[in-house]
Formats: sequence, structure tokens, C-alpha cells
Amino acid sequence: MTGTSGFSRRALLGATLASPVVLRHALGDEPIKIGMPCALTGPGGEVGEQMRRGAEFWIKSVNAKGGLLGRPIQLYAQDTAGDPATAVRKAQDVVERDGCRLLFGMTLSSEALAVVPKLAEWNAIFISSDNGDGRLTGSSFVPNFFRANTSGPMGTRAVALYLRQANFKNFYALGMDYAWGRNSISVFKDEVKKSGKNFIADIYSPIGTQDFSTYITKIRQSGADACYLVLQGDDNNAFLAQAKQYRLGDKVQLLTEIVDLNSIHAVGEAAIGLIGSSRYTFTFPGEANAQFVAAWKKEYGNVPDVFEGEQWQACQVLQAGIEKAGSIEADKLRPALETVEIDSIKGKVTMRACDHQGVQQGFMVKVVRKEGFADPIPELIATFPADQVTPACRQMTYDS
Repeated sequence: MTGTSGFSRRALLGATLASPVVLRHALGDEPIKIGMPCALTGPGGEVGEQMRRGAEFWIKSVNAKGGLLGRPIQLYAQDTAGDPATAVRKAQDVVERDGCRLLFGMTLSSEALAVVPKLAEWNAIFISSDNGDGRLTGSSFVPNFFRANTSGPMGTRAVALYLRQANFKNFYALGMDYAWGRNSISVFKDEVKKSGKNFIADIYSPIGTQDFSTYITKIRQSGADACYLVLQGDDNNAFLAQAKQYRLGDKVQLLTEIVDLNSIHAVGEAAIGLIGSSRYTFTFPGEANAQFVAAWKKEYGNVPDVFEGEQWQACQVLQAGIEKAGSIEADKLRPALETVEIDSIKGKVTMRACDHQGVQQGFMVKVVRKEGFADPIPELIATFPADQVTPACRQMTYDS
């Protein structure tokens, strides 16, 4: 467990002299405790680390201004290694042992699906910044779960809308063999068929796969014009590197649900030409994002990646809900969160009361070389309105 706060006790005591009202109140109150059971090791470890950095950056920023409701925030992070059973156990630890009634984390959708049935028993609120499985705001919905991030179906929908304008006719799909991968490809398959194009086949690789040669051979021999990828972390990096080695991109356009800087940095030239939806990138337009990127660069010396941005947005949603409720108690916070609307680093985000999905725009990017950057970067190529990319309440598919 790690406790994270933007202030040491000495720093708080020193600052009290300058800000007696806010910080003396903070010292007299219990901190707001947030538990974060997430994958910090294993195949999802880099994603989990990004999520933790995003949360830590927000906490430091809020605590520097006197805390939230005049109370400092503390983070309790636990490594789940991406295992659902471990996620449940670590979530229970931070709730019952550490007194956290607010939760971030659960890197994999399979972890989140295992944890959400326990939220009512724990009287805890979980704000997702990452989980893609559509069932979390659909058939597996529970009232204490809120998804601030772009869901898997929403990312897939952005790709599908983009492809309606493209010349590709024959599609293949490769996904990680767990909830997110299968859910997103199911939505993609449905979208391809609705558009009157040909879906050839889908295949699934076990989490942690490092040799994709047989998968690449199947894709090359399939006759596909484009291949849709639902991969992340080390698996994604291994596939892109080997696809470059086998020159798969010369024959098949590679499409992906998530374009992230970590993969681009890991594989370099192998990422150029990749087209996909983007949950977040530092190149998004708008003053809110420009300010966030500048502050992040000042703190860390680099630009924020996908899940650092998505975590920041989730934190902003939680903050707006707490400020509106004037409380962190679940019964007061839940209805407040259901009516939250923020101007985010991705534009306007509105929390939908019927299924607790954050309604937001969809984005498409292409990985390109650009002057002034050592590595390739995601360049925005299309934006779709929120009402086109967000499915109907508690649904994972789209009518048109």
C-alpha cells in the first residue's frame, strides 16, 4: 500500500500560517481517502502506472489549493497484477482496512466486473477511468459505478464511423482474449455488417502473448483490406513490432481501438500509419487540454499519455460530484454525480443518470512523423459528436 498526499505534515503546518481558514480546517478533519486497486505489474502494468500517475497529479493539484471540501486527499494504491480475484481482495482491503469509500483503478474490465457487485455492500463509489467493457454500463450496471472514460463500444463506434467514409471493404479483427477484447470486436463486427461491408473473421490472443507470427500469417492470407486490433500494453507492442518485421502494413491497413504514446515510444517506426480511435491524446485542441499538458510537462518533463489523461478526467468528474454534493457519502454523492457536467480536456462531458456513462465526443487519430517531435505522434484526423458515439442507455450496440 502507498499513501499519497500532496502535503507532508510539516508543509501543512507551515502553510497554515499563510492560509489559516482552509488549511487549519483541513488539519482538523479526516482526509478524503481514495482506494486504487490496479494492475501495477503484469501485462497491464504500464496502463495501471499511468492511471496512478494521473490520480497522483490530480491529488497534488487539489491539495496544493487546500484540499477538497477543505480536506486533504490521500491515495491508497494496491497492485492487483490484473487478476480479478486479487482485485476484489485488494479493493476490500482498501475499503475495510483503510476506510476508502471512493475507488479508482481496476485496470482490466474483468477486474471491474468482479468488483462492482460488491460496491453496495461496501457502500463505496467506483469511478472508472479505463474500463472498456460495455456491460459495465449495460447488463452488469450497478448504481455505485460511474464510467467517466470512453467505453470500448464508443471507441469502436468512432472507428466504424470513420470507416464508413473510407474505401476498405474486407475486415479482419484481432483482440486480447478477455472481456474488453471480445466485447469491442463484437461491436465492431456488428458495425461492419451494418455498413454493408464484409467481416472475414476474428481471432483472440491470450493475455501476455509475445509471438504473433501465426496470427499475422492468418491476417495476411485472409484477403482483408484492414485489420482491427483490440490490444494493449506489451501485447500491442509485440504485435506492432512483428507486423512491421513481416511488412503486414504494406498489404493491410492496421486499425486500433486505442492509440497510445507508450506503444508508439516502444515500437517507433512500426507505429507510423496506424489509424485508430483515441480516448485521449496531448494533441487534442482546446484551452483546457493545453493547460493540462503544460502543467503535466512542468511536473514530469514529458506529455501525458492516454490513461493519464483519462484518469485526470475521471478525477475531475469525481471532484465536481463531491463539490456538488458537499459530501463523499455514497447516498449523497451518487445523485450529485448523476447530474455532473464538466468542460474537460476532451471537451464537454456529461454524466448520464440512466446508466452512469460519461457522454463525450469520439476522436480518430493517425500516427505520423511531425517536425519538432523525436517520436511519431497521434495526429487528429476526425471528430464525431457525442450523440453519435455514445450508445443508447444501457446498450452496447447502435441502431444505425
